[in-house]
Amino acid sequence: MKEGIHPKYQEVEVRCACGATWKTRSTKDELRLEICSNCHPFFTGRQKLIDTEGRVERFTKKFGAQTSEARKAADKAKKAAKAEARQSA
Repeated sequence: MKEGIHPKYQEVEVRCACGATWKTRSTKDELRLEICSNCHPFFTGRQKLIDTEGRVERFTKKFGAQTSEARKAADKAKKAAKAEARQSA
């Protein structure tokens, strides 16, 4: 290996936005993460929304927050109204 061309490989402390810290080795002085395995939904099984631009709020305002049961009930009511309209005509 040539001398003087390789970066210094040192021990650093990694910090996540959730507060978790651990030590590893890196060529950078410090490492800061937004999501780690302690807070990522894939590993924890919990849903965590990270919405900095308000996209989720705009979506729920536009389309409403409906559950699958509410959609099924609305479809049944629509079908019943159509059937009633056919019978009265």
